[in-house]
Amino acid sequence: MRKVLITGGNKGIGLETAKLFLKSKRFEVFVTGRDFSQFELRDQRLKTIVFDLNQLKKIPQLVKKIGAIDILINNAGIMNALPFDQYPVAKKQKLMNVNLEAPLELIKHFSPAMIKKRKGRIVNVASIAGQIGHPDVWYGISKAALINATKSFAKILGPKGIVSAAVAPGPVKTAMLNTIPLPRRRQIKAQTINNRFASAQEVAQIIYWLGTDLPDYVNGICVDINNGAFMR
Repeated sequence: MRKVLITGGNKGIGLETAKLFLKSKRFEVFVTGRDFSQFELRDQRLKTIVFDLNQLKKIPQLVKKIGAIDILINNAGIMNALPFDQYPVAKKQKLMNVNLEAPLELIKHFSPAMIKKRKGRIVNVASIAGQIGHPDVWYGISKAALINATKSFAKILGPKGIVSAAVAPGPVKTAMLNTIPLPRRRQIKAQTINNRFASAQEVAQIIYWLGTDLPDYVNGICVDINNGAFMR
């Protein structure tokens, strides 16, 4: 049975992704999150781990606890929606730790076992914010860097049998959507082709495909999931 780790899998996109992997019955699923008090998903093949990705120095302990995995889904992320000139240093550092540094650390520590087997999948959850000018400047920077890292690791790890890919969703109907000011939400929604936001399930379906059925030749891609936002 193959093993998959989904960070931030206790809610939203991560939770829906976990459901898909469990539904296939081919995977042992590990899910990390800071709070599982409202988590109701149950399965013998599911293991939940309370972990704060802001604690970068503890990531090696997390990796040791889980062991070798076949698929890494870097889904966890935070957004503050604060003006650039009113951004506390502590919030900026935490955002960069969770959105960028932690995924890189997880890739660093999990990839050696994948290299040994010459097989593995890495899927990074970025954002349309990394492709356009974004009001939360640091959030946009972190996601742009994650897209770039995906392409870089495709070059570094691809020859060793590992496929790296990313998704860049527009706003998704999750709790994070509420951090975006209402006028901004309305503006983005109006620019989509179907005048709606994505569901977490729709994004999860793409993540699952990238982590399982994506052909090995298709390496280093970033799939846009924005329904044409900012294209019209």
